Amino acid sequence: MPFRIGISTTLDHRERWRPGREYLYLDRRYSEAVVEAGGTPVLLPVGSDPLAAAEAVDALILPGGDDFPPPSPYPADVVFDPVAPAQLVFDRALLGAARARDIPILGICYGAQLMALEGGGRLHHHLPLDLPEAGAHQLPEHGDGHPVQIESGSRLAALVREGRIEVNSLHHQCIAEPGEGMRVSARAEDGVIEAIESRKPVFEIGVQWHPEKMVGPAGARLFRGLLEACAANTALNPKA
Repeated sequence: MPFRIGISTTLDHRERWRPGREYLYLDRRYSEAVVEAGGTPVLLPVGSDPLAAAEAVDALILPGGDDFPPPSPYPADVVFDPVAPAQLVFDRALLGAARARDIPILGICYGAQLMALEGGGRLHHHLPLDLPEAGAHQLPEHGDGHPVQIESGSRLAALVREGRIEVNSLHHQCIAEPGEGMRVSARAEDGVIEAIESRKPVFEIGVQWHPEKMVGPAGARLFRGLLEACAANTALNPKA
């Protein structure tokens, strides 16, 4: 039976899709990437029991999402798209439950940032102001991205099998400090943190880019690695 890969859905709490209605949604490319890697995607609705959700799956993907609200005011011309409070409560509890079970976890963009914050890490909430010397990171989805350097000896390096890869870049927030128990595993040429991973021997990786939208092999290898980690977990902890 294929491994069940839980994917947190996104809550549209500002009625962007249709006035008078709140929707839960997910970019289909996440589920397609899981299927292509050999898994079965399981959508996890905001508002469901996060403990039961973590128990029902073999791995967790925390996908891209909205912005984390900054702790202090920014100029009025800086626009944030803040994550729904209910979304944040659910995702935090879901991440905690998944970590408690030691199941493989892949955080993407917002998901990677949440992984850092839950360990006491810190974000740059608007790169153009917080790191004005950094290059452009909020680029068109179908345009050119930028290269990232993978840390030698990291789990990420073993997965993508390359020391340097080209990634897409769709963010204006990023990780400033990875948090307790996490280490930096990739940076952009300007020094911006692009990936983090657990210091423990578990599959817990957060990437700032969107591997589900990448054409080259590096993106697919992340999802295949997630499934391989599920198989390794099952071998170590066979169910009765």
